[in-house]
Amino acid sequence: MNEANQAKIEQAVKLILEAVGEDPERQGLLETPARVARMYGEVFSSVTAPAFDNYKLFPVDETTEMVLIKDIPFYSMCEHHLLPFFGTVHVAYIPDHQRVMGLSKIPRLVDYCAKRPNVQERLTVNIAKELNRILDPKGVAISISARHMCMEMRGVEKTGSQTETSYYTGTFKTDHELKAEFLQRING
Repeated sequence: MNEANQAKIEQAVKLILEAVGEDPERQGLLETPARVARMYGEVFSSVTAPAFDNYKLFPVDETTEMVLIKDIPFYSMCEHHLLPFFGTVHVAYIPDHQRVMGLSKIPRLVDYCAKRPNVQERLTVNIAKELNRILDPKGVAISISARHMCMEMRGVEKTGSQTETSYYTGTFKTDHELKAEFLQRING
């Protein structure tokens, strides 16, 4: 984040603190505007990032029927309240073109998609679309389970509730047995 945008966020945080009745010059709050600005730069880093290119594809002679990475933790920010939502992502794909993606790059792809203002539904779809763009696999399955602080800290205040979303492309959408296998494997 550039210095001008850092200063804008710091000023906005000071105004918010004043508006809620706090004194931004109070000892415990003196550095808060700068901390919040740095935090926003980190948690929204994908907004200004170029397209995701931090991956490596590997040729293979034969491919498995399904590549599945389970329980990838993620953190994102609700675009409606700028409060966190977090949970786990399960990513599966059916390789094609005799190539696979480096396994460590899939969690990085999840982080890339999560580091922007989001709704869980869009995050789910964006992970699948990015994986399709990069790999052009036979199919992709994404499942996300998350807790939303906008539901737990305010509003309905339902602590511990989980929101589940899923998105399927290609063979996961058309092959009901394959989709059932994916669901059985992620639900254990």
